[in-house]
Amino acid sequence: MLNNSKWISYPTKQDYTCPVFKKNFTFSKEIKKATLKITSLGCYYAELNGDRIGDFILAPGWTYYKRTQMQEYDITSMLKSENEIRVTLASGWFNGRINIRTRKELPDVYPALICEIEIIYKDNSRKYIYSDENWECALSKITFSDIYDGESYDATYEEKFIPVKVQDYGEFKIVKQQGEIVKEQEIIFPKSIFKTPKGETVIDFGQNMTGYFEISLDAKKGDKVSFSVAEVLDKDGNFYTENYRSAKAKFDYICANGHQVYKPKLCFWGFRYIRVDKFPCEITKDNIKAIVLHSDIKRTGYLNSSSPLLNKLFSNIIWGQKGNFLDVPTDCPQRDERLGWTGDAQVFIKTASYNYNVEKFFDKWLEDLRLEQQREGRIPFCIPQVHDRPGSSTAVWSDASTICPWQIYLTYANKKILARQFKSMCDYIAEIGRITKEKYLWYGCWHFGDWLGLDAPAGSYKGSSNPDIIATIFYAYSVSLVIKAGKVLGKNVSKYEKLYEKILEKGRERFTEFNTQTECVIALYFDFAKDKKAVADKLANMIIENGKKLKTGFVGTPYLLHALSENGYTELAYDLLLQEEFPSWLYSVKQGATTIWEHWDGVNDKGEFWSRDMNSFNHYAFGSVADWVYGVACGIKTVEEKPGFEEIIIAPKPTKKLKWLSAKIETKYGTVSSAWFNEGGKFRYEITTPSPTTIIIDGKEMRVEKGSYVF
Repeated sequence: MLNNSKWISYPTKQDYTCPVFKKNFTFSKEIKKATLKITSLGCYYAELNGDRIGDFILAPGWTYYKRTQMQEYDITSMLKSENEIRVTLASGWFNGRINIRTRKELPDVYPALICEIEIIYKDNSRKYIYSDENWECALSKITFSDIYDGESYDATYEEKFIPVKVQDYGEFKIVKQQGEIVKEQEIIFPKSIFKTPKGETVIDFGQNMTGYFEISLDAKKGDKVSFSVAEVLDKDGNFYTENYRSAKAKFDYICANGHQVYKPKLCFWGFRYIRVDKFPCEITKDNIKAIVLHSDIKRTGYLNSSSPLLNKLFSNIIWGQKGNFLDVPTDCPQRDERLGWTGDAQVFIKTASYNYNVEKFFDKWLEDLRLEQQREGRIPFCIPQVHDRPGSSTAVWSDASTICPWQIYLTYANKKILARQFKSMCDYIAEIGRITKEKYLWYGCWHFGDWLGLDAPAGSYKGSSNPDIIATIFYAYSVSLVIKAGKVLGKNVSKYEKLYEKILEKGRERFTEFNTQTECVIALYFDFAKDKKAVADKLANMIIENGKKLKTGFVGTPYLLHALSENGYTELAYDLLLQEEFPSWLYSVKQGATTIWEHWDGVNDKGEFWSRDMNSFNHYAFGSVADWVYGVACGIKTVEEKPGFEEIIIAPKPTKKLKWLSAKIETKYGTVSSAWFNEGGKFRYEITTPSPTTIIIDGKEMRVEKGSYVF
């Protein structure tokens, strides 16, 4: 692939400045078709005769560092008799500040370009233009670019072109585009422009988002524009950026003369607010607009209810997914992190796959997970791995290697991804067996625990749940998924069936008491507790004694409402869902959130922030509650034996606490929807299914074919 082209770079290594490469070419015969094949180490922005090529923002995307995706563009209509192709590079995800690993392991590897133009004439003869020593390069008008720190552009800078350097980068594998591309998705105009108590000018877009902005102004040569971004204001209404940590998150622009329009090309921010640090005149709403970026995933799932607060929560969950599904499933889009944390991805994947079609999105990410897996079976905390040391596998986070492929199979019936990942799943199970301090348990190892659980000891991010209980239960769960996946693929899984029974037997002997909400939740949800009724009653009592409030963190929260509703406490599950006081999903909504927060109390009721070092206001993990609304409250479930919604179970569990609730999911067979309405203490159900379905209402089962039904 691109075998006749060469990797080319700027002759000397450039940290955070952006080289531009150019090639002029002509042709004399009539053209039938022209195609550009291109990729880079670092992000690229390609232009032909002054017009952007394609709409992939931050191409070629973020992958395992030894492979890079190649894009193909039809450029036939863009060609003239005389042509100039220009490609600007930034360090981006490859070796910008975000990637400790490549900066350490590959200190002499520069951002580099490789490409090929194929021109097919109408007489079927061909001409090729390859990246090689005949190209020129210069430092571009983008004088600084970094994922964390932002972008600087000097419209007055004069580029000075010199010969390129040809690089021997044969160790990097070029592959065809695998994931969804990142695109501009929507435009948001300023909601207001105001002065803070400190006298700063701030623009509010009314929505926390991921993307960048476009400026439009008349200026004189040398005039300066400078912006800083933020997610929130402090309790006094002032601009607040401490939760960005070391990420500068700034934009600087030096103007040319006259009217100009500009938007950043090789970076992005997570923001709601912009502080105007410099502007050559009084800024108005006409001078700026925000542009939302995310992977080009199609919306497939919709939730709606009679509660405005609940509907805002549903909206916040969607915005959290959009903001963090930017080529990889990141934890947050704003601070000096923005990484593909495995724990966040696996707790949210069911919700993610109902809200949007993420089959192709996770195909690429799971391929990178497989490639990043260490020989010993270890799964890094983040995919792609950016840390300079991998660390051992850790419960819940590393279980993304089993949970994510299985959920993609359930939602999309994609056996191909399951087959590709199966060895990775098995290798992960073997890794646990090697590192545990006690056979048939996952015992004595380091784990994140119930991360951000509200019952954490003072000064700790970990909840009080026993990490060995969590690890052992997830060990058993991952083994059970290997068994299920193996049977789908026709594998002999007898050794895993025996292992599963041994883990349950020894785990139940060792762990007989569950003393936190999260311990009870996972013991119930994963069928680990021997006496499920006693554990369910204990969980319910702990919640009620806590004022009908949760204490769970990353581990317990995704399964909390499921554990209650599956064990006779559906109304208590609704109490938690509809709780408005801290801690709850609706607390942040009442505090004005427009996305999901990292912490239940990112801002407390006094307006004080949880912390400076770890307080994202766009963190989708707790939005996993939506899968309970889809699958239990509205009752839409896949059938393991007929995945991908080939067959469906619809078993809604309504409550008199709401007037109505509805869910719909677009599947490859058509749209499935389930709604119920509280009419004077009785319930009316409206159900539409595109597939053979078992409908269960008040314990009564009905088998129906595709169609619409009212009960």
